[in-house]
Amino acid sequence: MLKKKSSNFTPQSTTAMIMAIPTEQNEIKQLGSTLLNVGTLLLGAGASTGRTRKTINRIAESFGYETDLLVSHRTIMLTIRDEQNDFFFNNLKRSPPHGVNFKLLTGISRLSWQVVEDDLTIQQINDQLSRISALPHYPRWAVLLFVGLAGSSFCRLAEGDALDMLTVLIATVTGLFVRQEAHRLKFNPYICIYCAALTASFIAASAYKFGGGYVHEPAFSTSVLFLIPGVPLINSFSDMIDGNLNNAMIRGMNGFIISFAIGLGLLTSMFIYGL
Repeated sequence: MLKKKSSNFTPQSTTAMIMAIPTEQNEIKQLGSTLLNVGTLLLGAGASTGRTRKTINRIAESFGYETDLLVSHRTIMLTIRDEQNDFFFNNLKRSPPHGVNFKLLTGISRLSWQVVEDDLTIQQINDQLSRISALPHYPRWAVLLFVGLAGSSFCRLAEGDALDMLTVLIATVTGLFVRQEAHRLKFNPYICIYCAALTASFIAASAYKFGGGYVHEPAFSTSVLFLIPGVPLINSFSDMIDGNLNNAMIRGMNGFIISFAIGLGLLTSMFIYGL
């Protein structure tokens, strides 16, 4: 005769388990929303696919959960589960337009390690994310000035003299200002880059054409270097090395189109002045 299996559960333990289930489900949903927010912020700030994936996994593992990620160029699909697969979260989120914000990248990276070392709660993570996201950008005048100085430095490396460097400074500052204004008016990003390249190269070509021989070719050739898509191309190579071929091809194509827009702006200036 079969005997009924004895149970160690008491009414009190059963009640405690029932009360713990909603708490666990609520925690995994909150964590999933936070991780999606982290991932989209990283992508929008210029992080590579590998860096985004590692940061999300680091935070999730500190809470004892496992993750599966599908990271595309503008979207993250996230699945979270516990070791017993009793609790489950699945959702996706679209990232903002991609740019470059090293302050945001550094802040989120430090936050992810702080989560591991200090056992931060989900609410504390969200508070830190809000603080990091609200950090102000550098003043516009400082960006224009230092980017212009960087362009002048490239001109010097190309054996340009003081007048060439001054020409590049003026051309770079003006071109970057035009790009910022075109972006503010919500122009297509590639059109913004074309307008900036055309403006900067037009100023440098004017000085080269009518400068009486005092402005040389390095001023023209280095006037558009501030537009070079370094971050997209580096991320494309990084994603390719990590095996994220889909994102690598998309970012590589994005860098190619940006380079084409820069070249088209230079070509237009050369056509105007017959250089």
